[in-house]
Amino acid sequence: MFKTVREDIQTIFHKDPAANTIFEVLTYAGLWALLHHRVAHYLYKKRFRFVARLISQWSRFLTNIEIHPGAQIGRRFFIDHGAGVVIGETSIIGDDVLMYHQVTLGGTSMERTKRHPTIGNNVLLGMGAKVLGNVTIGDGARVGANSVVTHNVPPYTTVVGVPARILVQGGVHISERPMFQIMDMALGAADPMGELLRRAITEISELRCRLEALEENVQPEVAPVLHAHQREIAEQNGDLPLLEFFKRMSNEEETKPTENVHGAGI
Repeated sequence: MFKTVREDIQTIFHKDPAANTIFEVLTYAGLWALLHHRVAHYLYKKRFRFVARLISQWSRFLTNIEIHPGAQIGRRFFIDHGAGVVIGETSIIGDDVLMYHQVTLGGTSMERTKRHPTIGNNVLLGMGAKVLGNVTIGDGARVGANSVVTHNVPPYTTVVGVPARILVQGGVHISERPMFQIMDMALGAADPMGELLRRAITEISELRCRLEALEENVQPEVAPVLHAHQREIAEQNGDLPLLEFFKRMSNEEETKPTENVHGAGI
């Protein structure tokens, strides 16, 4: 027991740069909530359920952190700040987990089954994250602040948003992955349509730049006229699509009189 307490205190020094002395650490609500839970969980396993519940509720009154006595918590667990944390009865938390304030590990079922999340090792749960139901957060995963997780999260993956979507997987940002992987729904809750739109806008911008460079290289004397005309139309009509611009240019060219190389009208 004393070895576990010493390890919990050392974990705070390791994970919180604001911790300077042992006296400061002893004021941390997360530490006291964890110490109360270790005692309550021991009694809970010994079938002293009422006493265990009393200890957990007393801990909630002191720390504003509610951990059900039935929750299984591994070694070197740290709740930073701690206010508003709720951990349900059938939750399972692995080793070396870092949790910030207002995190909820909640259930979505009324049945007496495994209805709360399972958190792997070396997981970070950002401020305000909500992990709901019998889902599994893989080892090394990161859940962004205020994210709502209702599906399993693969190991070494970063998820953000409501509902949570994969942002980084295996150290690679979602925007850097091949398109077939983005469209593969087995990836998880990635946002394929948003990524397609982002890439389409990027490609249009690149095509505009290449077209302007081509105009200046092939017909340098025409490029300034085209650019000036494009700016004039854009001022009159707002951000005019490139296709509409060239349609108007072609219509105006048909109505203009043509000239020969000597400048004499035809």
